[in-house]
Amino acid sequence: MYAVIKTGGKQYKVASGDKIKVEQIAADVGQDITIEQVLAVGHGADLKVGSPWVAGASVTATVVAHGKHDKVRIFKMRRRKHYQKHGGHRQHYTELQIGAVNA
Repeated sequence: MYAVIKTGGKQYKVASGDKIKVEQIAADVGQDITIEQVLAVGHGADLKVGSPWVAGASVTATVVAHGKHDKVRIFKMRRRKHYQKHGGHRQHYTELQIGAVNA
């Protein structure tokens, strides 16, 4: 059984036992969380799609770790104008271990 969930403005296809990295969630390491925003639930060829959420569906997950992704380098330049600008960004993430998909 799998589900398509929405968290942090993005959608993820998850199944029981998966590990995913999502936008940072305010939860402690080891804490269990429940994700109520389930867009679709599937089991084999059977698929139930919500509008916008599947009624009564949820996904339970455990917070494994918090961290930062690799640095994204930003370089802006205008030729012949003596303009160069350097920057960088490291996005925070939360790693989740998917426990159960409840339909």
